[in-house]
Amino acid sequence: MIVAAHQPHYMPWLGYLDKVAKADVFVVMDDLQFEAQNFQNRQRLKLCTGAGWLTVPVHRGSQSDRIVDKRIDSCRNQRQHWQHRHWRTIVTHYGSARYFADYAPELEEVYTRPWTSLFELDLHMLELAMRWFEIKTPLVKSSELHLQGQKTDRLIDMCKKLGARCYLTGSGGSQGYLDAEKIGRSGIGVVWQVFQHPRYDQRYPNAGFASHLGFVDLVLNHGSASRDILFDHAHPIIVHEDIQPHWATQEAA
Repeated sequence: MIVAAHQPHYMPWLGYLDKVAKADVFVVMDDLQFEAQNFQNRQRLKLCTGAGWLTVPVHRGSQSDRIVDKRIDSCRNQRQHWQHRHWRTIVTHYGSARYFADYAPELEEVYTRPWTSLFELDLHMLELAMRWFEIKTPLVKSSELHLQGQKTDRLIDMCKKLGARCYLTGSGGSQGYLDAEKIGRSGIGVVWQVFQHPRYDQRYPNAGFASHLGFVDLVLNHGSASRDILFDHAHPIIVHEDIQPHWATQEAA
């Protein structure tokens, strides 16, 4: 069994969803420290001037706040409320997108439902994306696993508690703290995801193609074809310890 894990994102990008889809179980790391200026409470969408940020305001709290404990700071002025502003931005810049009407009701519901927990919002967004892309991977909250240790030891404990044979990791920041050899010595293989972002038609083509946007950009522009655009694209991987996962392509080294 292959396990992957990541902190929750407000509006997951395509590489995040690719990682979820390639795992047999995906762990949402809700008990890690909240990181300001990260993607846990913000994401980019395509605006007429190019990629622009949508940010969910959160209470300052303390530096040690966990993601699961983070609370959304909602303004009492409805016209300045983050949900009103985010929805108006989406309608303004995607209202004329080909498939906007097909997905607008579910998306609008996100911006009319009252939210207090950032994690609950992020989890809802992830589940919405998984439904739209037909991703069936089971989700597990790390806070429910009562993980022990730090960094690599924590990942080893997670994999053992879930009965994983292999851990799928991204090729970004995890390279700085993950000790693949140590995981290998514990009897767990490591698979490195190397995601190639697909190109597709977007709104405002004169502004150029913008990658690494929230998943709604692809869906509102391409509808039910979005799954094929994402998953039929070549996604090479690097496999450690001679582990060959069930989804590996001929391009795996």
